[in-house]
Amino acid sequence: MSEPLLAIEGLAAGYEPGAAIVRGVSLAVKAGEIVTILGPNGAGKSTFIKAIAGLVPKFAGTVKLGGSDITRMPAHLLARQGLGFVPQTENVFTLMSIADNLRLAADILPKPERAAKIEEMLKLFPDLDRQRSLAAGRLSGGQRQMLAVARALIAGPRILMLDEASAGLSPKLVGQVFAKLADIRKRGITIVMVEQNAKAALALADRAIILAEGRTAHEGRSADIASDPQIRQLYLGLAPARGAA
Repeated sequence: MSEPLLAIEGLAAGYEPGAAIVRGVSLAVKAGEIVTILGPNGAGKSTFIKAIAGLVPKFAGTVKLGGSDITRMPAHLLARQGLGFVPQTENVFTLMSIADNLRLAADILPKPERAAKIEEMLKLFPDLDRQRSLAAGRLSGGQRQMLAVARALIAGPRILMLDEASAGLSPKLVGQVFAKLADIRKRGITIVMVEQNAKAALALADRAIILAEGRTAHEGRSADIASDPQIRQLYLGLAPARGAA
């Protein structure tokens, strides 16, 4: 059995010592998977993914990426290890143009590679390419999320983590963002995403983990979780699946 690309064991994390929000969560993510992290408000989903990304203090447990221990690695070094992170808010520089947002993100790369990588991202996101001189603050919510994802992809991550990528978006824009994530997976990039939009996330992801009160409540194939009436009602706020008893 191959080693998981991302392996979290017994992670405890939070903002204040002695007040863990995430309490002993483990998760293994295989290369090429899309895994979604679900659960009710206050379950610790965002804290969990931010702790993996080095943005929230960890109190216990380990995080390994590609077999290397990154538990104590500072956030600014994780991009060089192949971990890309897209926060829910403040994920672009609104007064800067699309092109300048990408140029800034490309500073992590060797200088000869930067221009080609920026053009690659613009081709991957045609909506951005068509208006590359536009200030990011004038973009629609969906376009702004696309730019945030493009910025994270500049460094060529092995794994892309997103915190509530669909927050505040219309159903149409959610569909566009998730369709782009499916395209990104086809490029060989593993995706871990925190989501409140459980229905859309389960339709996209291979597997899901549900957190409740900072602990793992359920984990399994997305299709199994989506069809389980008890899980849908207790943890996801969804009506029973059509045809369920």
